[in-house]
Formats: sequence, C-alpha cells, structure tokens
Amino acid sequence: MRIRSTLTAMAVVLAGLLGSAGTSSATGTSSATGSTASVGSAAEAAYCGITWGSADKSAGALSDAPLVDVRTGRQDCYDRVVFEFAGPVDGYAVGYGETWTEGEGLALSPYTAGGALLRVSLRAPAYDDDHLGTVPYAVGAHVTNLLRYPTLRDVVFGGGFEGYTTFAVGVRARLPFRTFVLAGPGTHSRIVLDVAHQW
Repeated sequence: MRIRSTLTAMAVVLAGLLGSAGTSSATGTSSATGSTASVGSAAEAAYCGITWGSADKSAGALSDAPLVDVRTGRQDCYDRVVFEFAGPVDGYAVGYGETWTEGEGLALSPYTAGGALLRVSLRAPAYDDDHLGTVPYAVGAHVTNLLRYPTLRDVVFGGGFEGYTTFAVGVRARLPFRTFVLAGPGTHSRIVLDVAHQW
C-alpha cells in the first residue's frame, strides 16, 4: 500500500513538471535570459517595418510645373521611382489597376512587364507652355533599365494631356507601396514612389 502511494505521488509530481515545461516552451521563455516572447511574433512582424499597404493613394492639386526627369533606384527594402518637376508639384494618384494612355485611352497592361500594374497619374504636365515635351519619351516608351531590380519590372510613359501625366509601373506582384513629395533640388520638386520587395 505504501509503495502504491509513493508511485502515485511521483506520478503527480512528474505530470506537474512536464506541464510547466510545456508552458515554458509554448511562451518562448529563455532560461538563459529570462525573457518571454510570444510564438510566431517574428513571422508576424512587418517586412523591414513596412506598413504602407497596397490601397490607392492620392494627394495634392493640379500644377503647371512640368515633368523634367524620371529615374529609379534600388534600396535595401524597396525599389524607388522618382518623378522630378521644374517647380513645386504635390499632386498625384497612384493605385493598382489598368492604366490608359492620356488623351487616347489605350490600355498599357499588354505593353508593360510585371505581374501587377501600378497606374501613376501625376497632376502636372509633361510639356511646357508651348506644348513642347519636357521629357524625351514617346507615348508607350519604356523609360528605364530595370535589370536586377527585385520589385520593379517596367516604367512605361502613358503621355500627358490637359495638365496630367500618366505612367504604368510594372511590378513583380501586388506589393505594399508609398508615395510622397520632396522639395528640391533647388526650385524643383519630386514625387517619389517606393514599392516594397515583399510583404
């Protein structure tokens, strides 16, 4: 009888020890540091801290300062497109979906590389007061070389009409993006489009 009581007591103690060990491993307790982190928190953390989302973004008003340059760049966490204007510009509308040429309405998706298409509408012209183009692109032109870019696949000029300028930006997939305005250089301004490398 005494042996049976001893065995029962040992079984209860052993069950308690196993239960507490299971709880410690489930919460991610580290015996070396005493710190606790919830399981899966690393997987749930945003890539590079990016929380931009992929919803449409727009701001600003129409301007008459013309577009004078378009360039791209690769960063650690995103690819960048910069639109530079000869004066203050702050108006844009950017979102995923079909993009059409300005004035003609030709869909650009068949001519733009990438798994997803960002339509970029700049609220400023791509021509001067004499209606002469201020950028060296014909409608439908591929603006830049994107070899070795993780996210960007194409930037296609959609033309300018009635003070608006359009681009189709082809990207690898529907990914988070942000758009914002920078002053300079000098009296110029820039509208910046960043597209993340991943979610």
